[in-house]
Amino acid sequence: MSLPRHTRVVVSTLGALAVAAGLTTAPAHAQPAAAPAGSVAAVTDRIAARLAGEFADDARRAGLLSATSTHPVPLARAAGDTALGRAVRDADRAVLTAKGLPQDGTSLLTIRLAHADMAAALRRGAAPLVAASSTDDAATTVTAYDRAGRRVALAADRVPTRPVYLVEVDAAVALTKGSEVLRSALSQRGLSSAVAPAAGYWATQLTSIRLDDDHEPWHKGDAEIFTITAGFGLDGKVKVDTVQLPYLDDDGKTYYPNQLLVHFSEYKYDLADIVMMEEDGGTNYRDLALALTQALLTIVDGGVYIPLVNAILNALPDGWWTDDPDYVDSWYTLSTATGGTLRGAAGNGTMTVAPYWVAPL
Repeated sequence: MSLPRHTRVVVSTLGALAVAAGLTTAPAHAQPAAAPAGSVAAVTDRIAARLAGEFADDARRAGLLSATSTHPVPLARAAGDTALGRAVRDADRAVLTAKGLPQDGTSLLTIRLAHADMAAALRRGAAPLVAASSTDDAATTVTAYDRAGRRVALAADRVPTRPVYLVEVDAAVALTKGSEVLRSALSQRGLSSAVAPAAGYWATQLTSIRLDDDHEPWHKGDAEIFTITAGFGLDGKVKVDTVQLPYLDDDGKTYYPNQLLVHFSEYKYDLADIVMMEEDGGTNYRDLALALTQALLTIVDGGVYIPLVNAILNALPDGWWTDDPDYVDSWYTLSTATGGTLRGAAGNGTMTVAPYWVAPL
């Protein structure tokens, strides 16, 4: 499926690393299992239900439900001194907590029309539904809400004929904030540093990249990609860095970023591994940092390079293999001399790389 996606994450670890018609009112037994109360999925589902029902008129007046394109509208557009505004702020705070991000007033929640083809139905006066973008790629149905607050089950594998607004996390903002959390947490444990080299050094340049399958149904948007790069530092400890690939939105499309993906300036060995993953809205960055540090601090440099991909993948909680974030692919043992087209170990991604000399200033 090559629909655009609003959230994807690539983790590059160097050194390691209705149902027939598309919708139907759902009986109680047909509802998906409830998400944990404090999870991103639960928070976005609650605010979606309120936007469809009690806050529907306020949301329209605030311009939240008037869009006829798939461009996301920040829920924070609602006036702060209204009941809707207060509900949005509460939901944003809950999402920041669920994602392990600081409570700094950042607004992450947005709403958009799920698919451009739905705009015509809106213009004809069709009553829209509101749903939360699912954080489970394996879900067979998506729960939406109508104006009366009733639940409506939408088939996850085909675009509904009825217009649907989707509440979801702004993954671009979340990824930027989350990367800061990761770097800080890893740095505190001695697993990351940002010391500028005094001389030039070799890097790996990503000249092109293509993913075969992003596993994204209609209720997901553009991808947000980041990489976690890891290798053995000069002190013998595992060193981890993060790199964002914000352009990598669609599967089946080749991108030509010419981006520096691996920096070997602070690595003891000239070898590194890469793991790709995608962030689907529910990622808890503090938990991710904890999982990485617990796995990598136990690895001791024995004088030869040890691939770290398996250690990192084994550290990830089971739920991250289905979503938030999703595993995409991995590449083992890149070196300062690696160049050419490389197929990922999982067979889902292909990238072309080249050695790149970074000259000193």
